[in-house]
Amino acid sequence: MRVSRVQASENRQAVIETASRLFREHGFDGIGLKGLMEAAGLTQGAFYKQFTSKEDLIAQASERALESATQQWAAAAAAKPMDSLGGVIAFYLSTDHQYEKMDGCPVVALGSDAARQGTTVKASFEAGIKTYLDILERMISDGGHEKSEGKAMAILSIMVGAMTLARAVNDQTLAQSFFDSAIEQVQKIAAS
Repeated sequence: MRVSRVQASENRQAVIETASRLFREHGFDGIGLKGLMEAAGLTQGAFYKQFTSKEDLIAQASERALESATQQWAAAAAAKPMDSLGGVIAFYLSTDHQYEKMDGCPVVALGSDAARQGTTVKASFEAGIKTYLDILERMISDGGHEKSEGKAMAILSIMVGAMTLARAVNDQTLAQSFFDSAIEQVQKIAAS
């Protein structure tokens, strides 16, 4: 049975969305095409009508995951309009985010996987990371672009590092200590 263009487009978006979540949970190599397509409610054969390769899907799913994360940052900032950076920090460096892998930060979940991918996947991550940095820069802008840019890079590095370490340990007290230390350092950087 032939699929309409509208249905084909909807199927493609469903696969990208499903992959963006499952890749964050399992890693790029932790789930095969068959499992991805089944989770999206399609057959493996439909994959080849929608994507040129698994790398093509990985790049598009990564882009979608980073867009989703950016929307989460915007919601966290909007929840604390008088302290948008505080809102993002509270959301990002939280136990809820620590355990929410499917919808959590793709840089934490997939950063090391992305480092082993080709230029297309890295380009998706680079664009998303630059968006994170732009958001942080706007939140801490003090009139000096170079100073704000450096602060934003330090803040993002601390946040990603703390979340990565928190997810890597069993001891929740240690994980919370990573969050608490990161929050303290981020606040110092933002205030300097």
